[in-house]
Amino acid sequence: MPKTKTNSGAKKRFHVTGSGRILRKKATHRHNMSAKSNTRKSNQVGKTEVADSDNHRISHLLGLK
Repeated sequence: MPKTKTNSGAKKRFHVTGSGRILRKKATHRHNMSAKSNTRKSNQVGKTEVADSDNHRISHLLGLK
């Protein structure tokens, strides 16, 4: 049986922690930043955990399960 290929788009967008959680970057932080308040911009910094409903699908794309 051949090896399964990791989805190349998914491996660029998601990060798996040591404990197995899948993290993603927050949206709306690429352009048009001058129209957004400092509070709104600072809330978008960093990574957040993927929703439980998406976890199964993304783990298959990353070849985890």
